[in-house]
Amino acid sequence: MRLHRLDITAFGPFGASQSVDFDDLSAAGLFLLHGPTGAGKTSVLDAVCYALYGSVPGARQGSGQGMTLRSDHAAPGTRTEVRLELTVAGRRLEITRQPPWERLKLRGKGTTVDKAQTWLREYDPTTRAWKDLSRSHQEIGEEITQLLGMSREQFCQVVLLPQGDFARFLRADAEARGKLLGRLFDTRRFAEVEKRLAERRRATEAQVREGDAALLADAHRMQQAAGDTMELPELAPGEPGLAEAVLEAAAVARATARELLTIADRRLTAAESARAATGHELADARELDRLQRRFAEARERAARLAERSDAHRAAQERMERARKAESVAPALELRDAADSEHRRAAAAEARARALLPQALADAGAVPLAAAARRAAEELGGLESARRAERRLAALVEERAGLDRQERADEEVRQEAETWLADWETVRTGLQSRVDSAQEAATRAEQLAVQRDPARRRLTAARQRDRLTDDTEAARQRALAAAEDAVEARAHWLDLKEQRLHGIAAELAANLTDGTPCAVCGATQHPAPARKTAGHVDREAEERALTAYQTADELRAQAERHLGTVREALAAATAEAGDTPTAQLAEAAEELDGAYTRARATASGLHAAQEELRRAEGEREQRVAAQQQAAVRSASRVAGRDRLEREQALLEEELTLARGTAESVTARAAQLERRAALLTDAADTARAAEDTAQRLKDADARLADAAFRAGFDTPADAAAALLDDTAHRELQRRLDAWQTEDAAVRAVLAEADTADAARRPPADLTAAEQAAADADRRLREASSARDAADRCRAELDRLSAHAATSVRRLAPLREEYTRVARLASLAAGTSADNERRMRLESYVLAARLEQVAAAATARLLRMSAGRYTLVHSDDRSGRGRSGLGLHVVDAWTGRERDTATLSGGETFFASLALALGLADVVTDEAGGVRLDTLFIDEGFGSLDDQTLDEVLDVLDALRERDRSVGIVSHVPDLRRRIHAQLEVVKGRSGSVLRQRGAG
Repeated sequence: MRLHRLDITAFGPFGASQSVDFDDLSAAGLFLLHGPTGAGKTSVLDAVCYALYGSVPGARQGSGQGMTLRSDHAAPGTRTEVRLELTVAGRRLEITRQPPWERLKLRGKGTTVDKAQTWLREYDPTTRAWKDLSRSHQEIGEEITQLLGMSREQFCQVVLLPQGDFARFLRADAEARGKLLGRLFDTRRFAEVEKRLAERRRATEAQVREGDAALLADAHRMQQAAGDTMELPELAPGEPGLAEAVLEAAAVARATARELLTIADRRLTAAESARAATGHELADARELDRLQRRFAEARERAARLAERSDAHRAAQERMERARKAESVAPALELRDAADSEHRRAAAAEARARALLPQALADAGAVPLAAAARRAAEELGGLESARRAERRLAALVEERAGLDRQERADEEVRQEAETWLADWETVRTGLQSRVDSAQEAATRAEQLAVQRDPARRRLTAARQRDRLTDDTEAARQRALAAAEDAVEARAHWLDLKEQRLHGIAAELAANLTDGTPCAVCGATQHPAPARKTAGHVDREAEERALTAYQTADELRAQAERHLGTVREALAAATAEAGDTPTAQLAEAAEELDGAYTRARATASGLHAAQEELRRAEGEREQRVAAQQQAAVRSASRVAGRDRLEREQALLEEELTLARGTAESVTARAAQLERRAALLTDAADTARAAEDTAQRLKDADARLADAAFRAGFDTPADAAAALLDDTAHRELQRRLDAWQTEDAAVRAVLAEADTADAARRPPADLTAAEQAAADADRRLREASSARDAADRCRAELDRLSAHAATSVRRLAPLREEYTRVARLASLAAGTSADNERRMRLESYVLAARLEQVAAAATARLLRMSAGRYTLVHSDDRSGRGRSGLGLHVVDAWTGRERDTATLSGGETFFASLALALGLADVVTDEAGGVRLDTLFIDEGFGSLDDQTLDEVLDVLDALRERDRSVGIVSHVPDLRRRIHAQLEVVKGRSGSVLRQRGAG
């Protein structure tokens, strides 16, 4: 994989678009990426990782990543974008990624979020053009991962070599190393094998225990079924011999249950015979008791019938008279209807005659009808007069309307004349308000242009005053930190020199007779050096070194802070100048006051313009209304004359038609009422005469019908009638008496009932008691027999189930033994696994051994042949073995833990380890060639000689056209490495400056 070009827009600290030409930087093999802390060196590497995998390395990931990757310095309309051009697996590709971003809506207010976009293109050398491959996030991610042959974690560990991670790797325990190596070499399948074996062991163990528990449960159920006469084995699930003991106890319980069933059968047969005999005796007693009670009840019912015989005969006679009266009922109904009708007609006639004049009160129906016709004829002659009267009323209303219109138009003319008289004065005042507001608006715009610069100068002046004090304080802190760093360095050098003077005593402290000396190799030590008072050991020296490094870092931080404060002070001074802050504040306040007053006056411009427009519109409306009122007044004169002539003619016609009445309508109402009263009186008189004749005819028919039915008078026939309810009740009583009499006679005539009445009373209580005792004994015997049978059947079933369970558990128990042994071996807990090494640790140990061998090839050169990295399978304390890492010191010939290396030694050891790991992971990924590598920080801990050796090793990586980028802010590297990419930070964001090898 070789990088060619990287374009960054609005990404991380880079607000504007930046480009990196990796072809130019890689021409020299080594290039330097440098810049101050926080400028954005790591962001360049983040951009490479984001272009390839759509996410940034390690802890810089997070939710809402698209929003956090966007630069705070970017313009609102600029979208974040990363474009990377590279060659991988012989293909030249271009990847463009745009994370999601929040922008202003094109329409309306507020913001909206655009989705992430990704493009993948490939360069076609034949056509010398780029062709689109995909716009799918998932497809592009799968394609890049397949071409590179490594995941994002592997890429960040192999291509972007983070030295801090490998320094921690050197000092980490086996568990931490296992986590890192597991991510890089993807040994999850071996961990999955361990997990599957453990799960299989737990599953088979649970099945075996579950089977034994089920077998014991069957035994407990058999014990319950046998009535606690069965003895259970005192064994727990999983113990040997449990199955045989359960089956033996089940066989004994089954034999006992069969004997109990035979005894219960004999007892049930005897109880059934006794129950049949008592049943026959109880049935005979019940039948005799029933017949005796039936005969007694029939005698009692016959006596009650005899007592009601007189009432029965009276009811029969009443029913007979009612049947005869039914033939008279139609004539009675007709006579009642005729009488009611005649009464209503007579009352109506009396009411109608009471409303007539005295002269017609006693007239007959014919004279009344004739008088009604005459009134109707006179009413018909008034129709023409009614129309004339209605027209006259309309004319009067029309004239009143003309008068109202005349008054309204006169008011409009007068009001318009009054308003128009003051128009010029009103217009002049409104126009003056408009002109004043326009002048104030122009003045406010001029003041706004002057106010913003004054405000910025005032803000800068206040910041200048504050930063002046901050600069002095920062300078004092920087001087104090520099003095502390010098003192700490001097103290460390003193301790180091004292330790070197007493190093012989420190080496002699570990000498024992017979053991070779690490310096001379002798096995005899006649006069070993002794520690003197005030001897400085290694721990004291390292504490002093740590204190010096801490003090130096504090000094660097103080100097950086001083530089930042000075830059801010210079910017504020350039903006504010030398003018005092109070003078600038007074000028800004004066501008603000003038601007506020001008804005207040200008705010009334729109209202004044609107009021002027409304006044002009009202003037036009007033003039038009005045003219229209004059036109309407002239047109009303002719209409008023016409109405007066027509009104005179109509009044003359109506005087003749009204007569003595007030109006034609009143006269017509008099005639209508008279005709109606006469017509009603004539009709009611004829109706009264007709109903009187019908009543007379009905009386004659009723008398004839009552005589034929056998009644002396119609009143007797009416009294004999029964309504429907009384008739049904009487018939029901007669039918009930007949039914009861027939039933009693039938019972008394029965031979069995009469014979039973002559026998002694039945002893039903004794028979029922004997039958109940027999039933109870039968139920007890039947229950005992059923219980014995259920016990026998349940024991047979449970025994068969237990035998089946025993046969089923046999192969499962063998499988559990085999799986448990394999799982313990893979997990490192088996006695056969002497080093207690897990399967995944075993695989990782092999990978770590390869990494150590690859790293040693470079470590020997960096350390001038002194150090070698070796893998160790030894156990650490009570932990498991397999992932130990030691360093062999050729100067002493001893093997020690990598955690004992010094700071500089740790750096080049971790660098060698990182390069070795890159080689192994590359081979693991399918041999993908990595032509571009990045090494992040750590060079500041090296002396000049070691730095030269490390750079020689890195320079050797250029073989076969490989390039290495070093990320560091060590000043000495800028002299040694000519190809550089500098990150320069500023107030508006960071920028990139590139310099090639030439």
